[in-house]
Amino acid sequence: MNPIKIGQIGVGHEHASGRMDALRRLPEFYEVVGIVEEDNPDWPSSTAYDGLELMTEDELLNTPGLQAVAVETNNADLAETAIRCMEHGLHVAMDKPGGETLAPFRQLIEGCKARGLAIQLGYMYRANPAIKFCFRALREGWLGEIFEVHAVMSRWDGDPYRQFLSRFSGGAMYNFGSHLIDLVVAMLGRPDNVTSFQKATRDDGLNDNGLAVLEYPRATATIRSSVAEVDGMKHRRLIICGTGGTAEICPLEKPSGGYGLDPLHVRLTLLEDNPEHGAGTHIVNVGTMNGRYEDQLIELAGVINGEIENPYSYEHELLVQETLLAAAGYTTWR
Repeated sequence: MNPIKIGQIGVGHEHASGRMDALRRLPEFYEVVGIVEEDNPDWPSSTAYDGLELMTEDELLNTPGLQAVAVETNNADLAETAIRCMEHGLHVAMDKPGGETLAPFRQLIEGCKARGLAIQLGYMYRANPAIKFCFRALREGWLGEIFEVHAVMSRWDGDPYRQFLSRFSGGAMYNFGSHLIDLVVAMLGRPDNVTSFQKATRDDGLNDNGLAVLEYPRATATIRSSVAEVDGMKHRRLIICGTGGTAEICPLEKPSGGYGLDPLHVRLTLLEDNPEHGAGTHIVNVGTMNGRYEDQLIELAGVINGEIENPYSYEHELLVQETLLAAAGYTTWR
């Protein structure tokens, strides 16, 4: 098929340039027609935007043959911008999180579903080979019945980023814990209850140390996210414990999430043999990452072209957003 015509609205999201760089690495899948940045039209300084046409939103949305839009605005504008794209009949690749309230995101999801449009949230770990290995272990039943998930996504940040993050009362949990909540919901579904614990390590208005507990009939999941952990990116981890074994990833990705890095590994411990691994502990080499975004964008192209079904349903995206808002202290669980 011909490459999908796509444009990008916004360069303010922290993943914006990385997403554009990935799109331009995939010319067999995507033709980038231009970018929109009306708040700061002189801002796009990343080489990822070199040679692209700077357009108004109206110009982009009315580009002949446009099929999809990558929404990479500042977080507060993501959902409303994506709604305008959806109303133009365009597929949406929207960065995360989905906003500090549920209603606009629900409108977006329901609108995409009614129009048969693909929507993909920028939860980058979905395409991570170590995560995919763990999900396969779950599907194959290697780990038995899950009773515990422990997930951590932390880092250390200085004052400028802390000031940015303090705009969101959900703090570190809202911005970074969202990735982990996406994974837990994909594994275990809708929780029976969600409890949020928001703490601050200093008095600068930022909830920089978050914990959320998701309760299930036979399991609990703990999500931790902080921006005060020294060298925290190397300690990002996911541990899945079941009656048949345990899978652990640490770190979740290699530094920078870039290309050509050392392979990721999963520490897999099994109670009994399976067709691929014997009982005991194995360090499984799952290969290197193809960047943070490439495999996810290739998957989206397959969905748009009707070649595959979206592995993350409309209902999943909405449930992740609902769970995140409770985990970050915006709402109480219903």
